[in-house]
Amino acid sequence: MTSSTITTVAELQHYLYLAMQLEHSTIPPYLMALYSIHPGTNSDASHVIRVVAVEEMLHLTLAANVLNAVGGTPDLTRPDFVPRYPTYLPDGEQDFQVDLQPFSKAAVDTFLQIERRDDAPAPEPRLVRRRRPSRSALGARPGETDLHYYSIGDFYQAIAEGLEYLNAKERNLFSGDPQRQVTPEYYYSGGGGVVPVRDIESAREAIREIVEQGEGFGAAIYDVESELAHYFRFQQLVKGRYYQSGDMPDNPTGAPADVDWEAVYPFKKNARMDDYPAGSELYDAALAFNRSYADFLGLLTRAFTGHPELLLEAVPGMFELRNKMGQLIRNPLPDGSGLNAAPTFDMASVATEVRP
Repeated sequence: MTSSTITTVAELQHYLYLAMQLEHSTIPPYLMALYSIHPGTNSDASHVIRVVAVEEMLHLTLAANVLNAVGGTPDLTRPDFVPRYPTYLPDGEQDFQVDLQPFSKAAVDTFLQIERRDDAPAPEPRLVRRRRPSRSALGARPGETDLHYYSIGDFYQAIAEGLEYLNAKERNLFSGDPQRQVTPEYYYSGGGGVVPVRDIESAREAIREIVEQGEGFGAAIYDVESELAHYFRFQQLVKGRYYQSGDMPDNPTGAPADVDWEAVYPFKKNARMDDYPAGSELYDAALAFNRSYADFLGLLTRAFTGHPELLLEAVPGMFELRNKMGQLIRNPLPDGSGLNAAPTFDMASVATEVRP
């Protein structure tokens, strides 16, 4: 029987919920960087970030499918689901935090940390690293707050091993309602594909899709579908050159990747609702964005809990969010700082509202 840090179905469900939090927590930073770029500029950077953000949505959907398959319930409306930025990632890394910030070298460096490869230093265990306990971390190994995962790949390896362990131990691990599975007719992604999860084989495939798109496949820079992994997509922006077939990691030799780090709206990093005077147009715009984002998370929750056809409505929902994000990012703050406004992704600002 496979050894595992996950030994109960409840622990597995907890990990998979953290996986959904993890995939989601990367999406606002990617979108903020993307929509801070001046229109008509930085086509290379815009393409890279947009592709990765779309694939993170795929990973969120795949994690929801696995959670549903093992009897869990995806709920993106829980008060703890959306982090308060800056934040540690929900899988437990504590050596960096993720900000909501404009496109910049610092932002891309953070993206490389998010998507970093499995190279935890010896002699510590591959799966977990001992670190000082931190109350600000959203997630860690259940029951042992001093153990944290070095990379997203390590975190998903723990999930994969837990699935194998419990599949051998439990009579019917995959007992979830199959009607809750998102199937290909309800989800399109430019890279990779959604995997309905009904058994150990399809669960392995779903987890493998997530990890390979992020870190790559083994020592290669491409996944099994010959798509460049997220880490190396972002690395192209720093190196100023594209990867091409035959390249080794960290040494792209393809065409130049043109990046203009200055063609960006300078919005305030990690903006808060109290940055906007109550009753002002910026306050109302920030609140309207938060309402729309809360509605979007509610739609995804319904889609992941028995109504997958609602995902077809997610695309126009994303366009609405993009437009409301742009209304803030392109408007200066009235404080004379030279910075622009920005969405706050503050779900607490709308949680207690009485809405018609």
